[in-house]
Amino acid sequence: MNMQAPALSPQPYFGLQNLWHHRFLIYKLVQREISSRYRASLLGLLWSLVTPVLLLLVYTFIFSTVFKLRWGGAEEDSINFALVLFVGMIVHGFFADVINRSPTLVLANVNYVKKVVFPLEVLSTVAVGSALFQTLVQSTVLMVALLITGTELHLSVLLLPIVMLPLVLLTLGICLFFSSVGVYLRDLSQLVGIITMVMLFMSPVFYPISAVPEHFQTVILMNPLTFIIEQARAVVLYGESIHWFGLAVYFAISLVVYGIGHWWFEKTRRGFADVL
Repeated sequence: MNMQAPALSPQPYFGLQNLWHHRFLIYKLVQREISSRYRASLLGLLWSLVTPVLLLLVYTFIFSTVFKLRWGGAEEDSINFALVLFVGMIVHGFFADVINRSPTLVLANVNYVKKVVFPLEVLSTVAVGSALFQTLVQSTVLMVALLITGTELHLSVLLLPIVMLPLVLLTLGICLFFSSVGVYLRDLSQLVGIITMVMLFMSPVFYPISAVPEHFQTVILMNPLTFIIEQARAVVLYGESIHWFGLAVYFAISLVVYGIGHWWFEKTRRGFADVL
């Protein structure tokens, strides 16, 4: 009897179905990824708390004390500025963590390409899962900071996972695309690092959109992080509901981006072994 392995479908639905099929493998790889990241370090997992807190303190000092910036021009203390800043940093941090690693995901796992029948597409999902763990830790720090500073903790904060979901899908699609291109174009890592840095300063992390000259606001709004940052602040800090129509449009775009990323990865993976 002639048995052949089923061909991987380029359709995004089957890509998501395949990820679900390998969910246990993904879970184990994410666990290994998180533990290996902090293995042999003195603080271990505490680094996932220390790093964002230190960055938050530095950025808050520079922008609110040195430059004396105020959110929207309003008089507010450094604590409120820090909370607003931290939400933006969490969103950008998740995106940058995944995208900066994406060009080397396949390159760093050559054995999976050459020696073992392995679902290479799960590597991007593992990177996303590892970054989501960091996001969860940082979000927990944010919730604790809200309680310590006496800031009202709104029930709308429970909507934050829904706000982040389209960004997760979008990031996964971009990661699939870059992880494939990175096999053939080794300079991509340097380029991606520049892109994520530019996106940090071209999104409303350190400033509100209203502070940007009107003729440049369109550029800021085109940044895929802008809408998610604004919605995250709305549900976490201001007790507002989600802009459901905007989120639905964002999700539809994210699905298209994921579909393109998955299609590209499946079309180009056949040449990985030849290049590596």
